[in-house]
Amino acid sequence: MKRAWTDEELFVLRRRFPHERTDDVAQALGRPYSSVARKAAAMGLAKTPEYLASPAAHRWDGRKGEGTRFQAGQPAWNKGVRGIVGVQDACRATQFKAGRPACEARNYVPIGTLRVCRGRDGLLERKVTDDPAVAPARRWVAVHRQVWEREHGPIPAGHAVVFKPGLRTAIEAEITTDRLECITRRELMLRNTYHRYGPEVARLVQLRGAITRQINKRSKEYAE
Repeated sequence: MKRAWTDEELFVLRRRFPHERTDDVAQALGRPYSSVARKAAAMGLAKTPEYLASPAAHRWDGRKGEGTRFQAGQPAWNKGVRGIVGVQDACRATQFKAGRPACEARNYVPIGTLRVCRGRDGLLERKVTDDPAVAPARRWVAVHRQVWEREHGPIPAGHAVVFKPGLRTAIEAEITTDRLECITRRELMLRNTYHRYGPEVARLVQLRGAITRQINKRSKEYAE
């Protein structure tokens, strides 16, 4: 529970805050720094120019440390100096080699590597490039897409290649064109959302979501 400010505390705050460190005032009042600072701001209190100019204010006057600052155009102290870390044979064995940064990475895998991508419903993907200009996720292509394009050519705009219902697999040998179909993005959306059940059910799902949100909102308000 918040502690109310007494008249005596307000008198001390009004008298000492403009001329002293806020930490010292807070300690004298037995209150947190943040509480004292907020109350002073609410009362319109501010530090005096004399205090702000004093060493107690710890304000940077623009001259402190002037002799040790970096100057515009100043070269780095270690420019042209060969590194001294990792000169041991054990370190050099795992260092990156010039011209082969991708192949030297610890988690590097070659083009053609297969993986099962959990973030895409367990689809099997194949790495197709090491091009650093391509985002890491785009360096992999779904195998079922490759199988379809190899047989039928590029996928038309606004379409997607998917497994037929009940025929999805992550086993490369089982991914064949007879398991796949090319459908429109609209049809794909209808398959993957409640809209496929018709407008009546879709409306009920939307109403249920709205009611749940209101219940959660009221529960949060009561908890506060």
